[in-house]
Amino acid sequence: MELTKLTFAMIKPDAVEAKNSGKIIDMIEHNGFEIVRLQKVIIAAELAEEFYAEHKERPFFGELVEFVTSAPVIILALHKDNAIPAWRELIGVTDSKKAAPGTIRNMYGTDLGKNAVHGSADSASALRELELFFPDLFGYDSDEDSDEDDECSEDECSDEDECCKE
Repeated sequence: MELTKLTFAMIKPDAVEAKNSGKIIDMIEHNGFEIVRLQKVIIAAELAEEFYAEHKERPFFGELVEFVTSAPVIILALHKDNAIPAWRELIGVTDSKKAAPGTIRNMYGTDLGKNAVHGSADSASALRELELFFPDLFGYDSDEDSDEDDECSEDECSDEDECCKE
């Protein structure tokens, strides 16, 4: 898949708690996006801090982290031609009160902070966010313990396995 055809999306805690996830997913699919990955998760504080790292020096950083870790979210990898601008158009501007009618944030957000969804700002952000939440999407695992050079255990060895010979 071409990177211009992929973006990261998140249905935030306010929309999940309000039981609007299904409606938002329906809008995603009806607007021509293919959902490549979807998972309901509770984000750890460390991951949230890494996710919002670009806002670390801003006064609202702590609130962002606290909000996104306060309850489950739904994370998605979306595929469509020009996925990033198409997703940004569908979700609307950040402030739900200023979002155009028919956008996700206008319909399901309540204000600047509780705005129902997240959308990657550009291709660099999309790549970073997709790698952060869906490392397998790009053919590698971010888990440092998955080193191929690890010794195998006797349980995993057959007679021909080099790793089990003494």
